[in-house]
This record gives sequence, C-alpha cells and structure tokens, in this order.
Amino acid sequence: MTPKLPQILWVVRHGQSAGNVARDAAEAGGLHVIDIATRDIDVPLSGLGRRQSESLGHWFGSLPAQEQPQVVLCSPYVRAQETARLLLDSAGITSDVKLRLDERLREKEFGILDRLTHLGITQKYPELSEQRGHVGKFYFRPPGGESWCDVILRLRSLLEMTTREYAGKRVLVVAHQVIVNCMRYLVEQMDEATILGIDRLGDVPNCSVTSYRAIGEDDGNAEPQYLLDLVNFLVPLIEEGTPVTSEPDAAVAPNA
Repeated sequence: MTPKLPQILWVVRHGQSAGNVARDAAEAGGLHVIDIATRDIDVPLSGLGRRQSESLGHWFGSLPAQEQPQVVLCSPYVRAQETARLLLDSAGITSDVKLRLDERLREKEFGILDRLTHLGITQKYPELSEQRGHVGKFYFRPPGGESWCDVILRLRSLLEMTTREYAGKRVLVVAHQVIVNCMRYLVEQMDEATILGIDRLGDVPNCSVTSYRAIGEDDGNAEPQYLLDLVNFLVPLIEEGTPVTSEPDAAVAPNA
C-alpha cells in the first residue's frame, strides 16, 4: 500500500542567531529597540548557533541510513538556511538530500512591532499592548504583521504539499520558534488553549527536535496519522557539551 504521509517528519528550530544575542542585550539594558543592522531575514547564526547546528548534524549523521532525512524544507531566513546546511554538512548526507527553501516557513511577521523590546512596545504603542492582552497572542495581529492563525493558515498549505509530494519520505523542516509551535498545533490537532499552554511552559530551544512518525498506513481500515516521537529533543547538544539556548527571535517581544 502506498503511504499517504511522509514516513518521518522532523521539525527543528534554527540555532542561536546574532539577533537572539542582540535581543538579550537590549532587554538587559532596558532599551526600546533591538540593535540589528540588517533585515531580520538576513540575521546570521551566532558562533554558538553554528556549534549547535553542527552538534545536531552529528546526531542525524549517526542515524542508520534508512532513518536519515531525504528532503529538507527550510525557511528562507539566513539563520535557518545556515542551520540546515551546517546540519547536513556535519551529518555527511548532503549528496543524497534535496534542500528546498519555502517562504511559508518564514518567521512570523511582526509588522510595526518589529525590533521593539517589550518595553519599547508598551512605551510606543500602549494601545496595541492593551489590545494584545485582551485578544490574546493566538488571534492578535499587529499592524502590518501576522497572528498565529495567519501562520497556521500558510502551514496548512505546506503540510498538504508534503503529503502530496513527499509521501513515504523522511522530511526535515528547519524554521523558527512560532513555526514549531504552529506545526505542533496542526499535526497534533490541538486547540488554542492547548498550544498556548505548551507555549507558556517555555521557549522552544535552539536546534531542538520535535518529530513524528506515520502510523496506520498498512491497515486499510485505519486512517493514516502521525505519532509524536520527540518533543524539544536536545540530547545531541547535551552529549557534545554544546550550550543550550532558548531565546525568542530578535524580532519577537516577550510573549509575542
């Protein structure tokens, strides 16, 4: 029977970026604006982020050949591309894997709140801060930006594409924190309260792995579905002594 879902789906957040570091410095200094000289899309990995990506790549390279990624779907943001390429290089599986950039995996758009710290938002746009508190982060859409629901809408299209084009394949997704959570919302068929409860537990660590395996495809009476396998898996970094980080992306104010 032909499988109807990718055999394995891994979802990975990019390694620590220079933007993560800049955001921490701005928050610690009580600044209103995060000091980033480039567009958010062009922010590269930090040195630690490169180490994290390589450590994760070593883990993927240690998997049996029949368990390694065959397709990589990646956010076009530089930090995600660097993570994916370092991961594949360190795994030693670059010649056998197709890397596909997909704009549907880009970071959540923050509109006029881009590059502002939490303090900057409350000081410059107090009415938006109040509105967000009333509406909640799942539905709140800043001017020029996106809500979580907007992100989920584009990810529905991406998941339909992976089912259509990569059925039976092993697919690795490399993207951003909000993408990881919104993918979980879709694949695990959550509701707003459940995913926000998970989000409140803490940020998605850089270079952590959440993965799913397809089940029920060999049974004609069972609807194919995903079984959650790993959640925010960090053993590859811990085993190599690579520091673990879980900062929000630079464009994200706390609780964005």
